[in-house]
Amino acid sequence: MAAETEESLAENYRRAYGGRVGFGRRPALVLVDFVQAYFDPACDLYAGVDDALASALRVRAAARAAGVPVVLTRVVYHAGGLDGGRFFEKARPLHNFVVGSPTAVWPAGLEPLDGELVISKQYPSAFFGTSLASTLTAAGIDSVILTGLTTSGCVRATCVDSMSHGFRTSVVREACGDRHAAPHEANLFDMNAKYADVVSEAETIAFLRELGK
Repeated sequence: MAAETEESLAENYRRAYGGRVGFGRRPALVLVDFVQAYFDPACDLYAGVDDALASALRVRAAARAAGVPVVLTRVVYHAGGLDGGRFFEKARPLHNFVVGSPTAVWPAGLEPLDGELVISKQYPSAFFGTSLASTLTAAGIDSVILTGLTTSGCVRATCVDSMSHGFRTSVVREACGDRHAAPHEANLFDMNAKYADVVSEAETIAFLRELGK
């Protein structure tokens, strides 16, 4: 019965959605919130997402080789979280992102490189309350390739806003992570249906290599 339900759901979504928008001609790569909180087993945000970071770093290397702009985002709050509003009030683990916290820093293996843009944010989407949309538009960017943490949170919010700002949006499956497989897969499924193309790491790197020729 479970298999039949899954099959009928997939078929239902293929009929209702199922379209693809493609990568675009002038993409930017966005790495959403790869920060130490998700990699520290002692932190309440720990998600065990080392594989997602490794995938994102491989995609970043391909993007840089192709001359594609790279953007890194992070969540940063003033002491006490005053600038976090209701989000900080609702989601208690956000205290790990107060400025100066050891869990708010970049994890081992990820440091912003020369020419990469760092966007500091206080809310889930990398676009909300930041200059990201206007920066990408001014640079002539027509599409966004998304990686990051977590799939059900800041990646999804960024994906919806990316599409809403008019960017063709691709989400790299292996380069996103969450604290549990269920929300990870459910949100990839939904983003792929409505807002973006969920693509593989291999497909993304092949596209970037071709773009860089």
